[in-house]
Amino acid sequence: MINKRFLKKSSAILLFLLCYNIGVYAKGKDYLVTAYGAVADGKTLNTTAIQKAIDVAFKNKGGRVIFSKGKFLSGSIVLKDNVELFFEDGAVLLGSIDPNDYPKYEGIRALVLAYNSKNIAITGKGIIDGQGRELALAVDSLHHFGIKIDPNYNYRRMRPSDGRGKLVSFVKCDSIKMTDITLKNSSGWVQCFEQSKNIVVDRIKVDSRAYWNNDGIDINGCENVSVTNCDVNAADDGICLKSDSPGLQNNNIYIANCTVRSSASAIKFGTGSYGSFKNVTIDNIQVYDTFRSAIAIESVDGAEIENVKVSNITAVNTGNAILIRLGHRNGDKPGYIKNVSIKNVKAQIPFGRPDIDYDLRGPEVDYFHNPFPAVIAGIPGYSIENVVLENIEITYPGRASKGMAYLPLTRLKDVLENEKGYPEFTMFGELPSFGFYVRHINGIEMKNIKVVHEKEDFRPAFVFDDVKGLSMEKIDVPSDKINQIIFKDVPSSKLDAKALKRKIEPAQNTFVLPAH
Repeated sequence: MINKRFLKKSSAILLFLLCYNIGVYAKGKDYLVTAYGAVADGKTLNTTAIQKAIDVAFKNKGGRVIFSKGKFLSGSIVLKDNVELFFEDGAVLLGSIDPNDYPKYEGIRALVLAYNSKNIAITGKGIIDGQGRELALAVDSLHHFGIKIDPNYNYRRMRPSDGRGKLVSFVKCDSIKMTDITLKNSSGWVQCFEQSKNIVVDRIKVDSRAYWNNDGIDINGCENVSVTNCDVNAADDGICLKSDSPGLQNNNIYIANCTVRSSASAIKFGTGSYGSFKNVTIDNIQVYDTFRSAIAIESVDGAEIENVKVSNITAVNTGNAILIRLGHRNGDKPGYIKNVSIKNVKAQIPFGRPDIDYDLRGPEVDYFHNPFPAVIAGIPGYSIENVVLENIEITYPGRASKGMAYLPLTRLKDVLENEKGYPEFTMFGELPSFGFYVRHINGIEMKNIKVVHEKEDFRPAFVFDDVKGLSMEKIDVPSDKINQIIFKDVPSSKLDAKALKRKIEPAQNTFVLPAH
C-alpha cells in the first residue's frame, strides 16, 4: 500500500539535507555583538547593536554573529542571507517584555525572524529565552487598560490573540539550519518555519510552558525538512505540521529520534489543514506525560495527506495513542487521507489526566466519558484509504462504567459524525469500544495488534463501522469476554481464525437490557 519509491526517496532526501549543511553557510568573519555596542547585563536593550552586527555581516557576504557568555536583552532582530547566529555556552538572548519592542516585519512578529532569506542558521549551546509569560501579560494589560485593543481577545479563556508573537519565525526562506540551541519561554509558538525549504533542525531543546499556544516546532507549508534528535517540552502541540491556507504544501518531511512532552498532541498534522502533507516519515519518537494524542493525522480543511510512514513510537502516560481523522470543517469539499503506515507502537494510557503536573494543562472535556480508544475515522462518502497498522501494543486503564457513560452496541448509529468539529479523539463523545474505533475506511490492514486493559472494561476491544477491505491477523485481546471485535456494515474482511472467533455483528435498533 505504501509507495516503496517514497520510502527510498525520503531516505535519500534526509542524507541530502544532512550533507547539505556542511559548509553551506558563508565562511566570512566572526562578528561579536559586543563589538557593536551590545552589553551582556540582562538590562540594556541591545536590539540596535545586535541588528547592526547582522547587517554588517550581511553586507560583507556573510559570517557568524557571536553572542559570548552573558545575557543580551533584545527586541525583534532580523536574520539575513548567509548569516549565522552563534551562541557560546552560557550565552542568552533574552527577549524584551515590552510589546513595543516587537514591531511587525513583513507581517511577522517574533524575537528572531527572517523573511525571504537564504543560508541562515542559529547554532551553539546557548539559550534564546523569550520571557514569554511576562510579555504575554504585558500584552494582556495593554488590552484591558484600553491602550492597545486586541479585537480578537478571548474573554472566555482570558488571553490575547494578537501581539504575543513567536520566539523564532522564518518565512519564505531557503536553507535553514538550527542546531544545539535551547529555546525557552515563548509568548506564542516557539518556532515556526513557513513556506520555506531545505531545513535542518537537529539537537535542539525546547522548554516552553510560559503561556498558551506554546507549540514546540511548527512546520507550515515547507519542503525538504529534517527534524532530528530534539527534546521538546511544550505547552501545546510538540511537533506540528500545518497548512494554514490553501496551496501550502508540506513535502518530504523527516522527523526522528525526538522526545516530546506536550499539554496537547505530541506529533500532529493540522489543525490548519488546507494544503497538502505528502511523503512524511516519522521514526523513533518517545512521548510522555502528553494530554492528547501521541500521533494525530488530521485533514479537516481540504488537505491532501498521503504517503505517511510512522514507526517506533513509545508513549507513556499519554491521553491517546493514535488519531487519524478526515473531516470537513472548512473548504468546498473534504480532502483525503491515504497510504498511511503506522508500525511498532507501544503506548500506555492512564485513567486520569496525563498532564496533571503541568502548570499549563489542556482544557477539560466538557462531558462525562469513559477512557477513549484510538480512533480512525472518515465521514460519510469520504473514506480514509489504505491504512496499515502493525506491531502495536496499547495498554488501557479499563475502569469503564455504564454509570458514567453508556453507548450500547445496538446504538452504534448514535456515535456522532461531527463532520465540522475540531479534530480530537474526544470529538465523537462516548465511544463504544476501549481499544480501537474505526469508521468510514476503505482498506485497513491490522497485524500483530495487542490491546490490554489494566482493570475490567465492559466495552469490546474493536468496533468497525462502514469499513471495507479489512484484514486482521494476530490480534491479541483480553480473554474476559468472547465478543471483542464488533462489525457494522463491514462487507468484506479477511480475519485469521483467532480474530474470527471474537467477531460479532450486533443487531441494530434492538432494545436489549444492559448486562449486569
